[in-house]
Amino acid sequence: MNKKASNHVLLLVQAAMIAALYVALTYVANLLGIASQAIQVRFSEALTILPYFTPAAIPGLFVGCLLANILTGCAIPDIVFGSAATLVAAFLTRKLRKCKYLAPVPPIAANTLVVPFVLLYAYGVGPLWLSFLTVAIGEVISCGILGMLLLFTLEKYRGKLFLTY
Repeated sequence: MNKKASNHVLLLVQAAMIAALYVALTYVANLLGIASQAIQVRFSEALTILPYFTPAAIPGLFVGCLLANILTGCAIPDIVFGSAATLVAAFLTRKLRKCKYLAPVPPIAANTLVVPFVLLYAYGVGPLWLSFLTVAIGEVISCGILGMLLLFTLEKYRGKLFLTY
């Protein structure tokens, strides 16, 4: 196998692993009952910092979020717009990779702007201003705190975990 094909396979495998991990972590948060409270904390959202390390995280996070939303019984607008927010956030995180401290900003911003409308129109959860506040708090916990802890931990093993040819 040539070098270019090897790199494509590696990125595909990384994306699939990230997607599977996202789904599994979403299930854990659901089992613990913390993914559907007023302040939603999804362990899987900590993974949104991964585009800092690899472009494979962009499709991996999107597919993982899409599958997690489908498999946990989310409403169609949540599946579509929640997954789209994750895709946009992952792309922007990759673009901002030169500054690791900015890694959690796109997912926090994207979800804080999109999810409250999904909660209102798909699930009838309101008032909208309260959803903006609670989603922001949950995202800061999931992406800002847990995500940055993950980033600092993975940075030590970057060369072994995120190989490229």
